[in-house]
Amino acid sequence: MGLSTHVLDTMHGTPAAGMQVSLYRTTDGTAALLLQATLNADGRPPQGMLIAHAELVVGTYRLVFEVAPYFKALGVALPEPNFLSNVVLDFGVAQPDQHYHVPLLVSPWSYSTYRGS
Repeated sequence: MGLSTHVLDTMHGTPAAGMQVSLYRTTDGTAALLLQATLNADGRPPQGMLIAHAELVVGTYRLVFEVAPYFKALGVALPEPNFLSNVVLDFGVAQPDQHYHVPLLVSPWSYSTYRGS
């Protein structure tokens, strides 16, 4: 239960180890930083859950995935400006007693997300 994420690099077919991600709580258009993490070898935050079940509350949140720096660090030649620099996902939590898993499938040219389990 709580809030979690997982990033898969679809260009290389691997977890996005080393990608930076930031989590914000948003209120009336203002974003307050809750945490920043570097994804581990499995493409997940090292602490596991971004927000534990007991601390997840109804509201809106934002995840920011630093896509271009991740691919540049792997030596991928990207145009300037990058097609995708950051992937920003704004989402709502209506039922904090449930698990909210927000996976990201990403390449330098595309991304996909969904509410996972």
